[in-house]
Amino acid sequence: MASSFIRTGKKIVAIGRNYAAHAKELNNAVPKEPFFFLKPTSSYLPSGGRLEIPQGIVAHHEVELGIVVGKGGRDISQANAESHVAGYTLAVDMTARNLQDKVRKAGLPWSAAKGFDTFTPIGQFLPKDSVKDAHDLRLSLKINGIVKQDGTTADMIFRIPRLIEHVSSIMSLEEGDVILTGTPSGVGPVVPGDKVECVLTEAGGKELLSLDFEAVQREGGYHFQQD
Repeated sequence: MASSFIRTGKKIVAIGRNYAAHAKELNNAVPKEPFFFLKPTSSYLPSGGRLEIPQGIVAHHEVELGIVVGKGGRDISQANAESHVAGYTLAVDMTARNLQDKVRKAGLPWSAAKGFDTFTPIGQFLPKDSVKDAHDLRLSLKINGIVKQDGTTADMIFRIPRLIEHVSSIMSLEEGDVILTGTPSGVGPVVPGDKVECVLTEAGGKELLSLDFEAVQREGGYHFQQD
């Protein structure tokens, strides 16, 4: 079932540069059509967990609205996209920024920069009928009580039906898959010891979902080396 997507979903499809202000803050061009990358479901970290930051990694937070796919399909039209949505979730697309910068300069893929274990903190399932308008929600992220990101899904460059149409024209969507819809501006570092709190609210202020986690230093495993 879609509500158990954290256990049963097969892929995380993460949309890049879907908020103009975020593209600008990283000196990236605004895309002409949606583009995305994949994250492994093994990177999910349920709320209350510990984000493990590998040695030498500069980890950045990117708070996002997630779409939980209910009915799978391919070549889904924008007109039919809504019927494929089971609900929503709140997520943080953690990024190993220094690793991403290094491999991008070399023209290499950046799966590793996004795919570390615990690098997708994830909230609970929010049924579709509990959301009045997915394009009028506020996303906020605090670190140690200080607001770092506070944006609205109204600022998405490509809206949800367009994202579903685009992704499903390339690869089939399956029940339990999650589409991360991009992040507003304000991304920045998370370091060991930080406590991160995220909230998804309606425009009127009603809280729909929350997500929190604590950052710790990962012991062993990957160690970043800057050449």
